Amino acid sequence: MDIYSKKKRSEIMSKISGKDTKPEVYTRKFLFSKGFRYRVNDKRYQGKPDIVLPKFKTMVFIHGCFWHGHTGCKASELPETRKQFWRKKILDTKSRDKRNIEALKKGGWNIIVIWQCEIKNKTKRQKRLHSLVTEILKNSLSYS
Repeated sequence: MDIYSKKKRSEIMSKISGKDTKPEVYTRKFLFSKGFRYRVNDKRYQGKPDIVLPKFKTMVFIHGCFWHGHTGCKASELPETRKQFWRKKILDTKSRDKRNIEALKKGGWNIIVIWQCEIKNKTKRQKRLHSLVTEILKNSLSYS
């Protein structure tokens, strides 16, 4: 049983932001500091990628572990209440993510997914963001 009323739970859930989350802001600031220029949440592309680096033909999606069902991650465990509802919601999101990524790859884009848990604390964040730069540059070599 949920500890909040339906109204209170609805209010809490409505305040969850879909863009400009801390992981997105950390990633964008880091890339900018390294000289990368990008577009943010570009609606022209399927799945509205969080970061589009046209020069490098690369898109970066920054996924919340719970909302995108990060397999094996503690943060992606379903709540005890309404499990069936959440299971369907998360599976639908994973299916949509897969379709979007496949379509973008067919369009010649390199896709990089960063999970929220990979940049949760400062040490992990530094390591993951430095490897992100390496991935972007490595991917771009095939387009030079």
